[in-house]
Amino acid sequence: MVEASLGDDVFGDDPTTNRLLEVAAERMGKESATFVPSGTMGNLIGVAVNARRGEELIADADSHVFYYETAGAAAVCGVQIRPLRTEAGLMSPQQIADAVRPRDDTHQPLTAAITFENTHNRHGGIVWPLETLRAASDTAREHGLRVHLDGARIFNAAIALNVEASEIAACADTVTFCLSKGLSCPIGSILCGSRESIDEAKRWRKRLGGGMRQVGVLAAAGLVALDTMVDRLAEDHANARTMAEGLAELPGITCDLERVQTNLVFFDLEHMTAPAFVEECRRRGLLSDWMGPKRMRFVTHYGISPDDVQSTLKICEEVLTA
Repeated sequence: MVEASLGDDVFGDDPTTNRLLEVAAERMGKESATFVPSGTMGNLIGVAVNARRGEELIADADSHVFYYETAGAAAVCGVQIRPLRTEAGLMSPQQIADAVRPRDDTHQPLTAAITFENTHNRHGGIVWPLETLRAASDTAREHGLRVHLDGARIFNAAIALNVEASEIAACADTVTFCLSKGLSCPIGSILCGSRESIDEAKRWRKRLGGGMRQVGVLAAAGLVALDTMVDRLAEDHANARTMAEGLAELPGITCDLERVQTNLVFFDLEHMTAPAFVEECRRRGLLSDWMGPKRMRFVTHYGISPDDVQSTLKICEEVLTA
């Protein structure tokens, strides 16, 4: 990062950023890409370039776009989200077809786009089976919808499926992925799509205050990440599986092992509240996150070793039996 060659990304002449965008677009199988400060901004711009004011976007009811992005689609883009309740974040072709509004009914908004999330955070980090995602995407396109993919952890999905990320991204017109999650960068996300979509995305980025100057300082970390951090995600998945299996054996914990497919581990507490559990773990040096009154989320990432997993399980057992 210190040695990165720098220019001005708003003017498109930061050489390190340009190289990162070339690599990112190639990895996603897209024509073009742009750097954004966060995945939330990337998703918001993805909504903006795929749907217009007064139109509707279909999304899973537990998706990040619907649940955690402060109604940005409505507040900023004027796009209404139609949430669909699913069993595991995976929309069926029939659900999608049923959710498309009739174009001849002037009482209803026009359905313009759909967004998928892969891996899916609130459903436990599960991965869309590739054929299931392709079927959903095909149905959306048959109905004239544009497709945005929230691929914050798309490389986790690719590693779990043993495919190239571009095969997943092929199911979408635009895709965003995070550099700052499993890829371990300090900041940043990438939005990829057609040249036309990214040209429009850059205008939205500027409008939202996301146009930055010497981004090469950050882009340099992204280049290292794409070169060295993708394949090692399998280690995170293995650590998560070991952790989930250990947690499932502890008294007072329920963990659905079928949903532990990548680096996220969700579990439910039977006798403690989640905030109390988090606090007791913190006091013992274990940081974690809660997702509901009795629902917990653990995340494995670079720097967490198998020994750390065993230490985590010991702390959890101590907290539960104290």
